[in-house]
Amino acid sequence: MRDSSSKAPRPKPLADAACFSAAPEIADEAALWLRHLAGERRASPHTTEAYGRDLAAFLSFLTDHFGERPGAAQLRSLQPADVRAFLAKRRRDGLESRSLLRALAAVRNFLRFLEKKGLARTDAFGAVRPPKRPHSLPKALTIPDARDLIDPAQRAGEAREAWVIARDAAVLALLYGAGLRISEALSIGRAEAPVGAADRVTILGKGGKSRTVPVIAPVREAIEAYLALCPYDLAGGPLFVGARGGPLSPRIVQLAVQRLRGALGLPESATPHALRHSFATHLLGKGGDLRTIQELLGHASLSTTQIYTAVDKARLLDAYKSAHPRVK
Repeated sequence: MRDSSSKAPRPKPLADAACFSAAPEIADEAALWLRHLAGERRASPHTTEAYGRDLAAFLSFLTDHFGERPGAAQLRSLQPADVRAFLAKRRRDGLESRSLLRALAAVRNFLRFLEKKGLARTDAFGAVRPPKRPHSLPKALTIPDARDLIDPAQRAGEAREAWVIARDAAVLALLYGAGLRISEALSIGRAEAPVGAADRVTILGKGGKSRTVPVIAPVREAIEAYLALCPYDLAGGPLFVGARGGPLSPRIVQLAVQRLRGALGLPESATPHALRHSFATHLLGKGGDLRTIQELLGHASLSTTQIYTAVDKARLLDAYKSAHPRVK
């Protein structure tokens, strides 16, 4: 299978009023709200797109629920039962709790936006119990598995150009060695590449917040190996490019990991994002403190980082059960 460039079209945010099943005034406000999220609120494109889809689903539901496109009168008269009916409909559509929570947050955010203009009320949400948040723990890889996943030698014999294999290895090295999200790694420009004496990189994370993270020598060496083989002039553009020279798509990296997963016999939980989880879990296991790990990961809240304490405890318990002679 040939690697492809990332020039495939991406879904665009729902910033057109025509995308929403609502009275013209509300549809216009919906488009304005999305532009407000992307502009003044600096929400990521992914968040804006997801909120746009959630709002479109809500307004479509209200159109069926009320028998007409909802306007300000309907939005001011919303009852808790209406909100619960929407959540029940989305649950029947197959949404899980995490997606339902996001949809609820999106709708409430939009109605608050309208409430300031006297076009809606949000008191109905106070009587609605939100879906329970799932308590699944991040799936970290073992240290040997993480090393194998980022080792280009594991792909020897693949019918792919050497620079493509080196490129993928460099991206994955940033996820495991610096704890970056895949979108953050792919956002690095050639001019900012951490190579040579540059032992850190500044990236723009979620919510438009920037952070500087250290980049260890093995990661820098992986990037340098990729740059030495890359056939394109990267000056003025992104560090990582697809087969045709355009910005690299996250999907290409995900497919590479999927192939490696099969070759190495790793579980389906072994994904690019699992390398970021592994970065945090392995740091914690080696004595790293939570505040430092929080800063490295770019978490806004320490409570988000604290989940890795549970991951590490679960790992220790599994090791205990598999090794202690009195357990069996």
